[in-house]
Amino acid sequence: MILANASQNASLLGLPLALAAAVAYATPALASSRLSIRSSQTALWCAWCLHGVLLFLSLTGAEPRFGFGPALSVTAWVVLTVYAIESRLFPKLEARWALAGLGALTVILAWAFPGTPLHDDRSPWLPLHWVLGIASYGLFAAAVVHAWLMNRAEKQIRLAADPHSGIPLLTLERLTFRFATVGFVLLTATLLAGWLFGEHLYGAGAVKAMRWDHKTVFSVLSWLAFAALLLGRAYFGWRGRKATRVLYVGAGLLLLAYVGSRFVLEVLLGRAT
Repeated sequence: MILANASQNASLLGLPLALAAAVAYATPALASSRLSIRSSQTALWCAWCLHGVLLFLSLTGAEPRFGFGPALSVTAWVVLTVYAIESRLFPKLEARWALAGLGALTVILAWAFPGTPLHDDRSPWLPLHWVLGIASYGLFAAAVVHAWLMNRAEKQIRLAADPHSGIPLLTLERLTFRFATVGFVLLTATLLAGWLFGEHLYGAGAVKAMRWDHKTVFSVLSWLAFAALLLGRAYFGWRGRKATRVLYVGAGLLLLAYVGSRFVLEVLLGRAT
């Protein structure tokens, strides 16, 4: 009875929290030209806190659910956490409107498509496996954001214009590859854990993680793309647009691996597993 009431309360809180977080995100996204930097950052901070509470309730409630919507939502929250830290070091960092729009979209998606209930026989280690995977998603997403800022700054410099990036170009490049490197390490750990301990993590009655389905194929392809990026950077000096193209390809493949496969199952096919 207590668990049922907790689940019901979490469900009732979900919609108001989602709407509040989406509105807080939309404020700097839609009115960035009319708000000061401090006002925009305050709105983003409020949205980030509401977003975090919403994720906590949805993932730790009596009936936790997960799917492509929550995965995107957690990824966006990780990216916004990185931005919150960097904005302290670089107050003129200009990515608020784009990140705010991303946050609002993912909050609404996670509420509209909460995913499927988790298996009761799952391992207590499964959340750690998910944390590794989502952290790698978030770090690669942060790398993509920095790569986009880097490409935009390079284009502005070639046009002899002010890049308006808020971060020096070389710093952007270093941050891009640092995020990509740490994301690659976490992705490697996630894949190894899934392949070596898949049945133990997901339970004997669940779909085995070690299976050459679309998710596994796209995950391996993304791992190969990121490995090529880091090796090309280390041994051939890849940088600029050549490096960011490989990063974008790897990030796209990684997005298709879990989010894409779950979207097809949950939305297009209407299947729970």
